[in-house]
This record gives sequence, C-alpha cells and structure tokens, in this order.
Amino acid sequence: MLKEFRTFIAQGNVLDLAVGIIIGAAFGKITTSLVEDIINPILGLVIGGIDFSQMKIVLKEAVGTTPEVAIRYGNFINTLIQFLVIAWVVFLIVKAANRARLSTSLEKKDA
Repeated sequence: MLKEFRTFIAQGNVLDLAVGIIIGAAFGKITTSLVEDIINPILGLVIGGIDFSQMKIVLKEAVGTTPEVAIRYGNFINTLIQFLVIAWVVFLIVKAANRARLSTSLEKKDA
C-alpha cells in the first residue's frame, strides 16, 4: 500500500495540484492585502473617508459579555473586491496562456 501511495503522490497531476493550492493560498493573501491595505483606503478616501471593514447594520446591540449581532456588509464588499481582483488576474493569465498557445501552434504550422 505504501508503494502505491508513493506512486500516486509522484504522479504529475497530484504534484501540479499541490503546487497550485500552495500558490493559490499565497496569492489569496497577496490579494487580501492589496484590497484591504491599498484599494479600500483609496476608495474610502474618494467616497468620503469610509472604512469598508467598519460598515455594518447592527441588529442587536452588545449587552454585557454578549457581543452585538450585526450584518457586516463592509466585509462582504471587501470580499467582493478581492474576488474581482482575483478573477481579473486569472482572466489575464488565461488570456496570456491562450495567446502563447496560439502563437506556438502558429509557429509549428509555419515550420
């Protein structure tokens, strides 16, 4: 069983997937920082100093040690912006890969 497991792990698809997950996690952190530390402050300044992360609708105030109940729509806006940044970058990567694949296939066709 150990030998089969080693063969399974050594397959290219599994290694590619692992690398993709690791890079994806790191890219997620970069995107989060980009949105929270760069984009949101600029947007907040443009629209009047609003901090998106603090935007919420309080449904029930905090009482004693019981925390407030709130809809934190500012966090949702942050997440939406992060998604749009990631989607844009993935779009650009796919577009570049398709262009490279097309130019490679054209070069092979001309040869």
